[in-house]
Amino acid sequence: MMEFPFALLVGLFFAAAVYLMLSKFLVRVLLGVVLLGNGVNLLIFTNGRILREVPPIIPHGHDVPVALTANPLPQALILTAIVISFSFFAFLLVLVYRAYQDLGTDNGNEMRASEPENDPLPPTGY
Repeated sequence: MMEFPFALLVGLFFAAAVYLMLSKFLVRVLLGVVLLGNGVNLLIFTNGRILREVPPIIPHGHDVPVALTANPLPQALILTAIVISFSFFAFLLVLVYRAYQDLGTDNGNEMRASEPENDPLPPTGY
């Protein structure tokens, strides 16, 4: 029951991420990538069970926890994923900034450095 709001939030993150990544502006695409990463992290966290009542401590004389506990592995994976996604975001942010400096726009349709608009068309017949 506690996972249902998180499942809705994951769906909202994925929907917003796809909407932003389909944009022609690079800043929106960058924000979509960030939202997608956060949505995946929240999905992994939700799959690892959310239990606040029982700490994952094994009592003396037992090999496994007595009650149902949260899985600590997804939490460790998410910590690693947060560091990786932040460095990926910083790298993409620098790329977008440099593209904006060189081309003067963040519109993907107007970034035509390799194909200028007034360039003549190649020959069609031989």
